[in-house]
Amino acid sequence: MKEILKDLNEAQRMAVEHYKGPSLVVAGAGSGKTRVLTYRIAHLLQKGVMPHRILALTFTNKAAREMKERIAELVSYNLARQLWMGTFHSLFARILRREAKVIGYPADFVIYDTIDSRNLVKQIIKDLKLDDKLYKPAEVFGRISYAKNNLITPDVYMNSNEIRTKDMATRRPRMGEIYLHYARRCKKFGAMDFDDLLLQINLLFRDHPEVLDKYRKTFDFVLVDEYQDTNYSQYLILKGLSSGHRNICVVGDDAQSIYSFRGARIENILNFRKDYSDYRLFKLERNYRSTQMIVKAANSVISKNKDQIEKTLYSKQEDGEKVKVVRLQDDREEGFFVARSISELRFNEHLEYKNFAVLYRTNAQSRIFEESLRKMNIPYKVYGSLSFYQRKEIKDLLAYFRFVVNSSDDESLKRIINYPLRGIGKTTVEKLAAYAEKLDTPIWNILVHLDQSNPGLNQGTVNKLNKFTSMIKEFMRDVPRMEAFDIAYTIATRSGIMDDLKTEKTPEAVSRYENIEELLNGIKDYTDNMDNEGEVTLATFLQDVTLMTDADNENKEDINKVSIMTVHASKGLEFKHVFIAGMEEELFPSAMSTGEMKGLEEERRLFYVALTRSGKSATITYASSRYRWGLLTYTTPSRFIKEINREFVDLPHDFYPVIPQVNEEMETPRTARNDSHPFPGLQKRRRETVGSKKLLKMESAAQSIGVSAGGENIETGMKVEHARFGIGVVEQIEGAPPNIKATVHFPIGRKQLLLKFAKLRIIQ
Repeated sequence: MKEILKDLNEAQRMAVEHYKGPSLVVAGAGSGKTRVLTYRIAHLLQKGVMPHRILALTFTNKAAREMKERIAELVSYNLARQLWMGTFHSLFARILRREAKVIGYPADFVIYDTIDSRNLVKQIIKDLKLDDKLYKPAEVFGRISYAKNNLITPDVYMNSNEIRTKDMATRRPRMGEIYLHYARRCKKFGAMDFDDLLLQINLLFRDHPEVLDKYRKTFDFVLVDEYQDTNYSQYLILKGLSSGHRNICVVGDDAQSIYSFRGARIENILNFRKDYSDYRLFKLERNYRSTQMIVKAANSVISKNKDQIEKTLYSKQEDGEKVKVVRLQDDREEGFFVARSISELRFNEHLEYKNFAVLYRTNAQSRIFEESLRKMNIPYKVYGSLSFYQRKEIKDLLAYFRFVVNSSDDESLKRIINYPLRGIGKTTVEKLAAYAEKLDTPIWNILVHLDQSNPGLNQGTVNKLNKFTSMIKEFMRDVPRMEAFDIAYTIATRSGIMDDLKTEKTPEAVSRYENIEELLNGIKDYTDNMDNEGEVTLATFLQDVTLMTDADNENKEDINKVSIMTVHASKGLEFKHVFIAGMEEELFPSAMSTGEMKGLEEERRLFYVALTRSGKSATITYASSRYRWGLLTYTTPSRFIKEINREFVDLPHDFYPVIPQVNEEMETPRTARNDSHPFPGLQKRRRETVGSKKLLKMESAAQSIGVSAGGENIETGMKVEHARFGIGVVEQIEGAPPNIKATVHFPIGRKQLLLKFAKLRIIQ
């Protein structure tokens, strides 16, 4: 073990060696947080602690998998595979399956993802004949999720005067009724959603103290990653499990607490010392990722927050460039600037596309960067777009899997009963659902006894239903006898899904067919490589797939692409060059967060996260004007730019912009800001800004270094820029004016251009 510990710096080593009692490891950005957790667990194993007595909780399967692989290298594969290591949801689902009878659930309960849950809420709103414009399914589900994360059960919700008053104020007095129906249907269908996995564990431990005592004695050591992201529900579970031995180690960074909208509570990490007065504090302050200039700039910003655990991040990397701030005229110019800069940097430094990231505050900002990158033939990946597992054809096949594992799952049954088309219409399904609701039983129980009780269906429909039922029964008989891949392949083929996609020859159908093939490949890989206890079944595969996060769904094809994402999605990632776009007041920080200190401090932490994703350079961009709600608005640079110490930032000479004065002879100028406008800060429509646009174009042209129309000034070896192909180097000149041709090596390859039309701009 001494040989292993020598790879750690002094602060990391101290955090690893002190393993008894409560420990708080405050790990700054890029300081080796995962390394400390990994080595601490390896150290425990070397000390003789049995692996199954260690509980290690992470927020992504990817993090757990990488840590387990590293522990296997440090100690042994056999010990690493026996660890209770994984996400909160996956490990608690494992406990709930073991204790399912205690809480009245089947051991093979289904786990609904967010889309499944919203669809169920939507159906309940429809059944209750409520206005879905007022009771929007996404908002209602968000309210239910918030209640569960704060351990508010439907009964408590319905009986709370305070909650009822709030619902009345929003003109949604029946919110509690929807929650109650939602909970009852989930129980009836043998299903839990993500939030239930935490809520039900809390209820299990609260109502059955003997079960809590059993698991408290099962685990001698509890370790938690990203503790600043835990919510109230997770906090209580951790406190309960560690209340006997008190050997709890939490690792996190209060400066990167950015998920309050998901229920995360920064108070959990800030108040750790109050919960465990005998705790030991370890600070990891050396950043291994970024240049000194980036680290110092980030420190200068986050120091403005009051609610924090004080620490000073430092780097021993090169000094590096100052953080660069660039003002653009509008969002289109911003998009072009970022795309052009990526092209130039990649060409100059011989980098891959994966070394670049574009970060922004809201998803809506992605469009302009997608357009700009496409025009320059730069491959990119937008994070947060539709997940592989949310595509229709994948959801259809997964619904088959889920139903044959749990026949109480009415939602999955409704999805598959007429797919592929087998002549079972919507009216038939509604009759079956209504009849099942009347008898308070799952629809499947009606289908298997159609000969005894017929809910008003003609014989032709009954025959179709019986054929479907017979097929499902065969699948159900095969499930216990076959491994996950074998039964999955059987269902995909015998259900008719693959034949249905094969017969349709459109490109979309071919793509859907390939996606089904990829899903089956993934299941095969899962069955071949999974090291779980016991046989790999369809049920275990379904659980792992449902609990996957976006960070777990990496596609190898996406590796060498520019990453485009919100700052929230970037947490935990790192890149050589980062562009932080749209740094304007009311955008970043968000207008919704600036009204109170707590909201503003979280926005500042979000900016800190954005800055510290970068290893070599960070470029901040903001636009002087931007369209909002179809109207052109003047913008103000973000206050966070001004909070960076001047020593560490390269500001534009006109950082404090003056609203351009428009010649009276031009068409109607932009109006001054008018706070009486129904949308404060919005300006007159685009057609009224022609004069200003002329001025912006004049200013933009004045910033050009030099443009050669005929090509007389272009020489071999020069660096030039083309509006479409980006930055390139002139390799050869041939011909005479006015038909001079140049061979230019661009990032996308060599191009031969007629210079009188190419309009190259000379860079060097």
